[in-house]
Parts: sequence; structure tokens; C-alpha cells
Amino acid sequence: MCNLLAALLVFYATTARAEIKTPPSRLLSVIPFRVLSGGIIVIKSKVGDFPDSLNFIFDTGSDGISLDSTTCERLHISTQLSDRKIRSISGISLVRFVPNTVLRMPDLNIDSLNFYVNDFSILTSVYGENIDGIIGYSFFSKFIVKIDYDSLKIYVYSRGSIKYPKGGYLTHPFIVNLPVESAKVKENADITARFYFDTGAGLCLLLSNDFISDSALFNIKKKKPVETLALGVGGKKSLRQTTVKDFKFGPFHFRNVPAYIFDDEYNITSYPSLAGLIGNDLLDRFNVILNYGRREIYMTPNSHYRDLFDYSYTGLGIYWIGGDVRVSDVIKDSPAEKAGFKTDDIIIGVANNFSGNIQDYKNLLQRTGEKIKVVVRRENKLLEFKLKVNSIF
Repeated sequence: MCNLLAALLVFYATTARAEIKTPPSRLLSVIPFRVLSGGIIVIKSKVGDFPDSLNFIFDTGSDGISLDSTTCERLHISTQLSDRKIRSISGISLVRFVPNTVLRMPDLNIDSLNFYVNDFSILTSVYGENIDGIIGYSFFSKFIVKIDYDSLKIYVYSRGSIKYPKGGYLTHPFIVNLPVESAKVKENADITARFYFDTGAGLCLLLSNDFISDSALFNIKKKKPVETLALGVGGKKSLRQTTVKDFKFGPFHFRNVPAYIFDDEYNITSYPSLAGLIGNDLLDRFNVILNYGRREIYMTPNSHYRDLFDYSYTGLGIYWIGGDVRVSDVIKDSPAEKAGFKTDDIIIGVANNFSGNIQDYKNLLQRTGEKIKVVVRRENKLLEFKLKVNSIF
């Protein structure tokens, strides 16, 4: 009798496992993408019944899905009041939203989405092209998403069982809207901390000043960061730029990683729970599979894994404004100030490149150790400056 009961229990347990076996995932859509400065991913998609293809940033650091306020006005998309607040490094703001809307991708329509509305004009200025929206958690939570930087394609799969390729590393991030990974940082001290996994941040590392102070990570007397500015959705923010001697997550080890330090007055990094974020200037060295349903991220080094980091520092902030590439910021005592730049100078050419393309200009200004010829227009006069590109490392 005992043997029979045991056999029945094994039978029912086996049957139950068979019944709950997860069906395999299916490929639903293949989406081409472009990479902007800092590794930022931009795809084209459509919203609702509007025929225009819009530019969306693919952003694991966004806890929803958003549309640009100017895009809503241009397409006459009606919005509603919301009590939701969005936090950024520059502040907290209330937002409106577009309810129950469809996102249209190649061979894939996602309905019943609530698009929050924000002003992305700053992002348009930073990248030199219209940024119409941001795709975040509302999308990633519904699918398995593979980002392949070698083919410049995103593969969207239905949720289900999936076989990961060989040669990668499986992480199990903590995910409540935004994925959080543990990593080791080493400089003056050796510290294990948690970081947001943020494909929408165009940098390698962003560390909160509270974390730096409490952890004694840096010996400021030996290593003094340089002052700089950054623009984000919330506006302009003062930062300090330096490098971290060692950064390691999982089996992946990077040395002399560029890092920004900022005063997190709105606590977007949730310190002391988190130390900061890992951005896509580092993450784009991996082909990534995001499987939020199983709380898994699978990372495989790609052809960019050993690319050099950008250590350049000029103190020159340039943005695309009104069809021109303009100087918005000149940091005091920086190479840009010493060269003679002033705010509102219009950049005509950089290193014999007169394309007017801000992405080209930014890439050319990353040549550390060189003196770059820059032609500007100031009050209807053409001026030429030699800008020395310093290195933070």
C-alpha cells in the first residue's frame, strides 16, 4: 500500500510538472535601431492611427512609456491630467498622459498602453534629432527582448521558455519597474553596491555624491574630478567627471571606467539602497536579453566589448538649437574657456567637418591629446579656435 501511494504521488507530481511546463517563446518582431552618442538606442515606431514614424529611445531606466509634449501637439494627440510625478537628476515634475493607446512596431501592435507626456526638447537638443518618446518598463515587462549591437536589431519574443546562447552570463536582477544589479567598485576602497541597469543613460557610470562620501571610495587629495554639466529630461545639472580604477559585475571586469558624480538632491538613485547607475556607454559592449518575466538578464560580450572608453574632456557643451549646433556651456578654467569659446557661439565646423551634424562633432571632440580646429560664427563673424582635448584619465 505504501509503495502504491508513493507511486501515485510521483505520478501526480510528474503530471503536474508537465501541465505547468512553460511553452516556448515565439519571435514576434525584428526592429532595426541606431546608436547615438553614449550608446543610446533609438528605434522607429508608430502610435495609434497616426501614420508618422516616431523616434523612441529604448530605456530600461524608464518605469513606463512616454511621448514628447511637442509631438503630441504636432499630431493633435489629446492628453489628460495625471497625478504621477517623474523624477530626474534635475527635479520632480507632474505629467499628463495619453490613455489606452496602441504602439505599432513591425509585425507587432501593443494596445492598452498609457503614454505619459513629458518635454523631451532637451533630448532633441542633445542628440540633434527629434526624440518623440521613450519606451521603458511598460514594454519590457510584456516580452522577452534581445538587443543585438552587432546586427543593430532588436528581437521581440513572446514570454515563455527560451534557450540562451553560449558564452554569456545570466544575472538575476532585482526588478520593480527598473532592473537593479550588484557590482564591485574599486578605487581607494573595494566596495560592493547596487546600481540601476540603465540603457537610456549615455554614460558608463553615474555615482551619487552621498555614496562617494559615505564609502570613502575616492581619495580626493590624490584624485580631483573635473567639473562638467549634463542635460537630461529634467534640465541641466552640474556633475563632476573622473574615472574608477576597477569595475566588475559578474565575470566582467573593466579598468579605468569613466564615471560622473552628482549631488542627488531628489534621490533618483535611491541612496543608500543604490549607489548610482550603469549606463549604456558600458552596457552596449554586450548583446543583452531582457527577460523581466523570469527576472533574468543574459549578457554576451559583443564586438564592441574591448572598445576604448571615452576619456575626453573639453568643458564645451554643444547642443542642437533651432537648426544650429550652438555652444550652451563653457566650464570655467576648462580647455574650452582657455580656447576662447563663449555661449551662443554657432559651431560651423569641427576638424574640417562642416556637416552641421552634432553627432559627428561630438565624436570628433573625443580625440584626447589633440588640438582640434573649430570654426564658429559669433555676431556674423567667423572665428577659428584650437581646442585642446584633455583626458580625465
